[in-house]
Amino acid sequence: MTLVTEASDRTDEAIADVEDQLSQLFSRIRTVWKESAEQVHPDLQPAAYKLLSAITRLGTTTAHVLADTFEMDKSVVSRQVRTLEDLGLVETRADERDGRVRVLVATPKAIEAVQGVRDSNQQRLRAVLVGRPEAELRSFADLLRSIGNA
Repeated sequence: MTLVTEASDRTDEAIADVEDQLSQLFSRIRTVWKESAEQVHPDLQPAAYKLLSAITRLGTTTAHVLADTFEMDKSVVSRQVRTLEDLGLVETRADERDGRVRVLVATPKAIEAVQGVRDSNQQRLRAVLVGRPEAELRSFADLLRSIGNA
């Protein structure tokens, strides 16, 4: 076996390890979304939590934007938004710029609940990463960004 082939094999093994770790990470993320949803409201589904979290972060948005952002069917988004409204977590209002457009706004109750969940999740992440050098963290963030854009 040549040196180039051995290096290529090691690179392939490393990439397979990254893929395995990402798979485990995604599984953990799904669990965190489920736990986060339950912390906001016991009847909240993880998909609705993801939408609520985005609405909270954005301030106002539309169901169309959410469907595009999360690559979800508009009917699924519509059902989840209805659930969020029924739970008192989201309100639908007329857009200030175009009254024909309906925008989604998180209620104060939702903003407080989501912020509490985010704070808790950030504390857990901070506990794992706090000892790492800043340059390593920034490099890790860049790597994640590049994977997300692939």
